[in-house]
Amino acid sequence: MVVLAGAELEEGVPGAAGALARLPAAAERVQDYAGRSKSEATIKAYAAGWRDFLAFCSDRDLSALPAADETVAAYLAALADRGARAATIARRLVVISQAHKAADLPSPTSSSLVRRTHAGIRRTLGTAQLGKAPAVVDDLKRMLEPLPATRVGLRDRALLLLGFAGAFRRSELVSLDVADLEFTRAGLIVTLRRSKTDQEGKSRRLGIPFGSSEATCPVRSLQAWLEVARISDGPVFRSLDRFGRVQRGRLSDKAVALIVKRRAKAVGLDSARYAGHSLRAGLATSAAAAGASERVIMSQTGHRSADMVRRYIREGNLFTANPAAMVGL
Repeated sequence: MVVLAGAELEEGVPGAAGALARLPAAAERVQDYAGRSKSEATIKAYAAGWRDFLAFCSDRDLSALPAADETVAAYLAALADRGARAATIARRLVVISQAHKAADLPSPTSSSLVRRTHAGIRRTLGTAQLGKAPAVVDDLKRMLEPLPATRVGLRDRALLLLGFAGAFRRSELVSLDVADLEFTRAGLIVTLRRSKTDQEGKSRRLGIPFGSSEATCPVRSLQAWLEVARISDGPVFRSLDRFGRVQRGRLSDKAVALIVKRRAKAVGLDSARYAGHSLRAGLATSAAAAGASERVIMSQTGHRSADMVRRYIREGNLFTANPAAMVGL
């Protein structure tokens, strides 16, 4: 077995793996630590991609590890023909490359044939990312307006507002515990213990200011939810049973997307265009439209690269920094 970001590959290979086989105790610890080198979501995605490549090779009696460059090129073409997106195909290349590196084998993904095939697919399919619509301030206010003062309504209000104000990823939002919250006179301080860009758990602190009104204030909405749900420790956001009773378990990240979709649909927005990421994108886009700098937006979103933030800025400035709006039409 070879470990690829925590996923066991079903191909025996020589090299480092053979040496570890003679040291079972060390091998167990190596696999344990290697399995923690990537997030759980990344591990699942890598494993799913590798299983798909194994199935492709098995059906055609081809070797998956090591794989010939012709095999990888044919796999890319097959993915494209069955409708896979350019981003998915690029990720599968990474998986195949990582599998070969983990087995101390040369990667076929760097060959001229594979590169040319991938370039042709990208040119054919295009590389534009079709992300979810940002839930900008006006959208968010529409979603909040009909929420009832019930437990589910108070929870969803707190979740939508905190997710927006903190520009949280849905995994970050549901990972919050009461111990991560510090209510102050200026607002709320959230300690984010771990995130997609902080897998080593260095943590960072985010400020969530009070809103201009009680109905749209993330701090007071969160306090109201914790009070009515009688949550004093453990997970902040939890599921409710059909009788509205608060459960002990943590809300799943998928539930965040479903809540956003449900609240969007309830006010006439196209639920297919909204998901958990809409809150994070909504804050960045709304802040850009309000004139916030790239640096200020990144300090809240936690982006390491400015590329994505610049996309939000361009989206937010589509009409405010538009030459057609400046010429007096």
